[in-house]
Amino acid sequence: MVVIGAASLLLGLLAGPQKAGAWGVEGHQVVAALAWNYLTPTTRHAVDAILASDHDTITGPDLMSRSIWADVWRRTHPETGEWHFVDIEIDHPDLAAACHGFPTSSVPASTGPIKDCVIDRLDAFDHELADKETSPDERALALKYVVHFVADMHQPLHAADNHDKGGNCVRLALGGPRTVNLHSYWDTVAVSEVDPNAQHLAERLFHEITTSQKQEWEQGDPKAWVQQSFELARTDAYSIGSPPGCQQDAAPMALPPGYDAMARGVVTEQLKKAGVRLALLLNRALDPATFAAAR
Repeated sequence: MVVIGAASLLLGLLAGPQKAGAWGVEGHQVVAALAWNYLTPTTRHAVDAILASDHDTITGPDLMSRSIWADVWRRTHPETGEWHFVDIEIDHPDLAAACHGFPTSSVPASTGPIKDCVIDRLDAFDHELADKETSPDERALALKYVVHFVADMHQPLHAADNHDKGGNCVRLALGGPRTVNLHSYWDTVAVSEVDPNAQHLAERLFHEITTSQKQEWEQGDPKAWVQQSFELARTDAYSIGSPPGCQQDAAPMALPPGYDAMARGVVTEQLKKAGVRLALLLNRALDPATFAAAR
């Protein structure tokens, strides 16, 4: 693959107004920015052309804005909600059960099925993105979902569940009256604690990624990547020691010593991996000749 690595490129991609940090905002923007740096010229041209054909107005038209499109869309289309995660139970991990038995995908992919998981949905949209016969509207949807879902599956609590809705039922005390649930902590707090500025964070992470890391992270497939996220959830995110289940009257839990530092380290590496792997999928789908020659 062709690596285009100027910091000014990241600056240009992230030049628009930035919203408050969240894996659904800051984190997704960082992943998209990192991926852009690893795209071939042909892939970049294809991405730009697909985005130019997309006249949806619920987000801005650029790749950074489109990286959060799926979350914005989900607010008024809850039937797409389960596509963003895969709740693998940490006590009895069963990927097939978490993916509802890997149901047969509808055609086009954007029509469902409702009961599905992020692995299946990514696979369906990835195939549509690679198919030049896909309608322009559906291909634009495929691009937006691929960009979003690759990032989602690298958030550990999008890949695990302790009978607590992926940590949404676990309340954390962050000092004073401030509380947040465990899932949101990993979605938002841990990311913003690394750096609350998406532009700065994208630049920093890009320059930290080594050639050997990139080559290592390009191995495997989305199922393997989700399994890695699951293990991080089991060993790290859930190391807080919260009991299983949803206990509505449970007092907020204090973070164990060192938990913040651990979470920052995990989030930093997961964002890097997601950026590299998103570029891998986009290059494979949109510039298959160059992709094949480079393998």
